[in-house]
Amino acid sequence: MPSYAELSELLDPPTTVLLTVECQEGVVGADSALPELAEAARSGGVLDNVARLVAAAHAGGVQVVHAIAERRPDGRGASRNARLFRAAERLPVRQLTGTHAVRVAAPIEVAEEDLVVRRLHGLSPLQGTDVDPLLRNLGCRTLIVTGVSANVAVPNAVFDAVNRGYTAVVPADAVAGVPADYTPAMIRHTLALVATVATTDEVLACLTRPRDELRRA
Repeated sequence: MPSYAELSELLDPPTTVLLTVECQEGVVGADSALPELAEAARSGGVLDNVARLVAAAHAGGVQVVHAIAERRPDGRGASRNARLFRAAERLPVRQLTGTHAVRVAAPIEVAEEDLVVRRLHGLSPLQGTDVDPLLRNLGCRTLIVTGVSANVAVPNAVFDAVNRGYTAVVPADAVAGVPADYTPAMIRHTLALVATVATTDEVLACLTRPRDELRRA
């Protein structure tokens, strides 16, 4: 784990963005299309930790971006070149544009200044979406990646962020996947090679540090 000084240097509010990945009702909510994943996100405290980070970002002047995966009712433009996409078409809850399933899930609060980026295709919150140009326009240097799943979208987000020159920070207890024991192994053996791995409390300590400390940094 990084030291407080090392993490604080990375998490400078004007150049830091907090990304929530697929923290939407149809994925991690009570009526999820993926109940095992929703259970992992909720029972392990992951969703609560994401909500804590979002609240701290709002209070500390850190930009929040919510990445949402959805599809049109007619499926136009959606990817079908992987088993995951074809299986999603048969799920009882579909992530359809404009429905409750694609709203950011409670207890995460969406503020007026947050950016919500919706994608109709692919596996990554960054590749082929507005996230990357928005980050550049915001002056982002460090991207905090949270949400689901540790199986697919979260590693995609981290790899794409690193490939585009951002520094990625992953709060390990603000990420969920299935089975539950896969997530820590994936973070330890894969994401830790390319991202700074910390805990939610460690990130919060940096995001909520006193303003006079920020001025001295």
